[in-house]
Amino acid sequence: MRLRAFIILSLCAILLANRDAFCQYDGDNIVVAQEWEGIYEILQRNDLVPEVHKKPFVDLNKEKLKSDTSLIAGNTYLLPKRIHTPKPERKVVPKPKSNLYPIFGKEYEKVPVIDNSLEGAIYYLVSGHGGPDPGALGKYGRSTLSEDEYAYDVTLRLARNLISHGATVYLIIQDKNDGIRDDAILQMDKQEITMAGEKIPLNQKARLKQRTDEVNKLYHRNKGSFQRLLAIHIDSRSKGQNIDVFFYHHHNSRGGKNLAKEIHKVFKAKYDQHQPGRNYHGTVSARSSLYMVKNTLPPIVYIELGNIKNYRDQLRFVISDNRQALANWIELGIMNDYKNSKK
Repeated sequence: MRLRAFIILSLCAILLANRDAFCQYDGDNIVVAQEWEGIYEILQRNDLVPEVHKKPFVDLNKEKLKSDTSLIAGNTYLLPKRIHTPKPERKVVPKPKSNLYPIFGKEYEKVPVIDNSLEGAIYYLVSGHGGPDPGALGKYGRSTLSEDEYAYDVTLRLARNLISHGATVYLIIQDKNDGIRDDAILQMDKQEITMAGEKIPLNQKARLKQRTDEVNKLYHRNKGSFQRLLAIHIDSRSKGQNIDVFFYHHHNSRGGKNLAKEIHKVFKAKYDQHQPGRNYHGTVSARSSLYMVKNTLPPIVYIELGNIKNYRDQLRFVISDNRQALANWIELGIMNDYKNSKK
């Protein structure tokens, strides 16, 4: 005890010569440096923060440190007074903003605002058939699949994606009772109407003219803006014919052709990624004879998602994750096209 008291008194005599250093000394906190320790290690061993307490430690012990300020094993050193640093403020990360769109159904009506990468772009989305016309039909076990229900579900998913990136989206065909659905079998109904609230006629030409007129009216209203139209359909071919997603545009429409190519490029890349070795046979081609391709004013891409009668193609529709993937891939192509248009 006498020896320890002598050491402490000796150290205090030294410290009195340096008032600042004395003020930094914390009582009788004397520690012995171990063979493996440097300043950082000795401070950490004694629950002191090296970044905060290193300078006070050096000031207190500079007579006992080597020229490079390293410690000498076996020597005693004074620990500085603990400096309490205020805890950093916890940053409150705001929840992503979202907007409410009841058309997408209860589970999907909150649409997050991801970014504004599509701000300024206007998209008209038209799902095929609807109302009294179910479109193409296919048998899946004991169930019947209808084109209008599955095309509409993919269209809703695509619309939601685009809105989350700041696009203005017009859903030309709507069913206020059928939001985005994750069921495998989507029940058929005849409740679809146009965005303007008009009933859909059964006559094919009247039906196509109705939606074409609605798109063209909006196109004139938004004149001067970046505008594109996507019509989403499902084909009907022989039961044994497995087909890929393919795209049509007007032969005189550079905008429609560019958009179709960008979406096609994404589909090819995704097939190469998820199904390596399986060649993707989807195509981009002009088909100006189609009524909507021929008569609508915005650049249009007419999309056929597959063959509703083929079992392998049906898996593209009945699995909800696959419907979402279709929407996601179309969205990526759309975003690439809009980015390119601004160069």
